[in-house]
Amino acid sequence: MKRRTFLGLLPAAAGACVLPAHAFAASDQHRCRVIVDNDLSGDPDGLVQLAQHLRSPSVDIRAIIGSHLHADEAWSKSEHQATDGANRARELLGVMGLSGKVPVIAGSERAMPSMQVSARTAATDAIIAEAMRDDPLPLFYCAGAGLTDLAMAWLIEPRIGKRLTLVWIGGPEYPGLGLPVPGATPGEYNITIDVLAAQVIFNRSDIPIWQVPRNTYRRMLMSMAELEQMKAQGGTGAWLVEQIEGVSQAAAGAGLKVGETYALGDSPLVTLTALQSAFEADPSSSDYVMVPAPTVMADGTCKRNPKGRPIRVYTTIDTRLTFGDMMAKLGKQGLRK
Repeated sequence: MKRRTFLGLLPAAAGACVLPAHAFAASDQHRCRVIVDNDLSGDPDGLVQLAQHLRSPSVDIRAIIGSHLHADEAWSKSEHQATDGANRARELLGVMGLSGKVPVIAGSERAMPSMQVSARTAATDAIIAEAMRDDPLPLFYCAGAGLTDLAMAWLIEPRIGKRLTLVWIGGPEYPGLGLPVPGATPGEYNITIDVLAAQVIFNRSDIPIWQVPRNTYRRMLMSMAELEQMKAQGGTGAWLVEQIEGVSQAAAGAGLKVGETYALGDSPLVTLTALQSAFEADPSSSDYVMVPAPTVMADGTCKRNPKGRPIRVYTTIDTRLTFGDMMAKLGKQGLRK
């Protein structure tokens, strides 16, 4: 809604009763639909993102897909990483008192073996069904890891490309927009989970992309002192901090000093969808540039492609808004959706 239109409605509404701040029906607040796809059996930043999304009344979470990690993943040696991730999502829903409220699906357990059309799965069926369903609300596909299931769905039904927007945490730095991470590999973590899938999405598909590359998502730092403060509030936030503490303890046991911060790199998925501006809805407090979609190479690096379709590449994310909202929603008295 535009500001001028809203202001024009105020006189007619002046005599209406004013309800308490939390006395709204969540469905009346929905502004967009969201499918969450994340490696929920890996880094717990995905669980933090999911919990904040679930407590956001402006988004209608249509499905949660647990996705796989790298085959030789240090986070999880399991042969069933996607299933494990789906189970973690169900565990979180239970902690939040939302068991059975949102469909949870295990995605593919492996990266794509080729770019050929693959067999349908429960995850691809859910993606296609939601994308092809007639609904006035925009659909955001929020991915915090690899892109296997979305790529498979697009290969099966390419018409979904114009019916959703991919919001993706991943990809290396763009020349001129960010410096490479010291000591990091050229191929960024999430893109190398399934390079073929990234090639399908970037090189072949027509899916609109809002990308949060590595140099941007690495800025999403919270101090351990802040996380302890959230833990002290109890509720869902306390459970989430315990998951992060488990990672820190494991790192310490391996002789790694992780310092005083933790990167909640998946949280921009919430910022860019749930925390949009009230008028002319858009993630107006975060900055992006439009660039031609690069060509994803076989090693996970990206090559400039002047003929690529325009995509958004976010250069900054509003951390104050993101983490302030998170602290408010995930404490013991957080907003109930």
